[in-house]
Amino acid sequence: MTERDLIDKVPTGITGFDPVALGGLPAGRSTLVVGSTGSGKTVFAVEYLARGISRFQQPGVFVTFEERPAAVRRNAESLGFPIAQWENAHTWAFVDVSERAEDEAVTVGVYNFAALVARIESAVRRIGATRVVLDSIGAVFARYPDIGTIRTELVRLSAALDRMGVTTVITSERRENQDGLSKLGVEEFVLDNVVVLRNVLHQERRRRTVEVVKFRGAAHRCGEWLFTIAEEEGMVVIPLAFLEHRERASGLRVSSGNEGLDAMCGGGFYRDSIILVTGPTGAGKTLLSLGFADAAFRAGQRCLFYSFDETRQQLARSAHGWGFDLDVMEDAGLLRVEAEYAEVASLEDHFLKMRKAIAEWKPQRMVVDTVSALERMGPTRSLLDFMIALGTLLRQHEITSLLTSIPTRGGEVRTPQVALELTGLTDVTIMLRDLEGPGEIRRAVSVLQMRGSAHDSAIRRVRIDERGMHIGEPLPELSRVFVPGT
Repeated sequence: MTERDLIDKVPTGITGFDPVALGGLPAGRSTLVVGSTGSGKTVFAVEYLARGISRFQQPGVFVTFEERPAAVRRNAESLGFPIAQWENAHTWAFVDVSERAEDEAVTVGVYNFAALVARIESAVRRIGATRVVLDSIGAVFARYPDIGTIRTELVRLSAALDRMGVTTVITSERRENQDGLSKLGVEEFVLDNVVVLRNVLHQERRRRTVEVVKFRGAAHRCGEWLFTIAEEEGMVVIPLAFLEHRERASGLRVSSGNEGLDAMCGGGFYRDSIILVTGPTGAGKTLLSLGFADAAFRAGQRCLFYSFDETRQQLARSAHGWGFDLDVMEDAGLLRVEAEYAEVASLEDHFLKMRKAIAEWKPQRMVVDTVSALERMGPTRSLLDFMIALGTLLRQHEITSLLTSIPTRGGEVRTPQVALELTGLTDVTIMLRDLEGPGEIRRAVSVLQMRGSAHDSAIRRVRIDERGMHIGEPLPELSRVFVPGT
């Protein structure tokens, strides 16, 4: 048996973090949580104690060096944590060592850590705490004249906490673009465990990630993981918070809303399928999406429709032109349209809103038109994390889902980059194409893949008029589209 097998973990209870940490924080040790301004250090610390109390009946001590306890209580209320109630129940205790204005004259000089340790130990014993938070130590160690002294005092503090038998989170600042992990450049070398929270500006948008840099002697997942902070939910790490396998796959078929496409797909889509439709502007993606929603309406199913490229009014006008009445569908309680531009929220927040809508409205079908609009909101890796989490959520609820995407612009029409990344996540891939011919532009459709079912391999002609999309005869002059892996 290795040392890694002998180290117990304490689950944090933070949504999605424990899968990253492979069970939680190493028990009986101190973990350094570092991050720049706005990265979520205090949220992590507060939630670590709060989840310990609410989920695992483990009391905790919060040592605050900067914010007053009243401020911590007030900020925690937005996350749904009743700290004052826990204090009255003797499951949460503050050790307030924050500086006050009247103490300004005595802020120069070293800090008495022996007195601090005694206060922490007293609070731990008083409420039987097994979790401790120190938030944050940067202000205190800034008083010390040299790195050697800081290192010595930090070793002593960590050893004292370990002797108490508590599992501790110690937060510290880091500059956004500095070379080292922490502001002082020594904390990460002294402590056994280091977690880094980042709040990075990417293409004029903020993106939060969490990384377990080291758990000395304990296993963990490597790499950065996208997360967000939600009201009444706290930290949510995406996509690991939602990766659960279903025990079975559906064998039931549902209609796409287009008889010709149903025939190409062997009789329709499986009920738990995720369908990706790619095609250039004007090829019929939104038309297929509206037909898909209309098929749900005619079957008495609820459809959740997200439009990221058109307003609700524009979508209704397009639908009316093809004979679909969104108002009738909505009045029947079978359609819910969420039309907003992708830029109004981050990828993580879009996901949380979708998850909440799914939980509250319980749709049988869902449309996202278009995924390409979300590419503007972050790097491909973030969008892939978003889609992995969304796809897992949709499969868990057996929601038949249709996603649309625009091919890469310029040159030969081909599958867009994000769609290539999503090939392994989708069940059905349909390509709509524009073909230039003598005196006209012809449209075509092909089913590139359909997992678990025979499907039409032909490239067929498409005609769009006021009655919708009509799929016709094969185009013999075009060969079948080849897709690697199919």
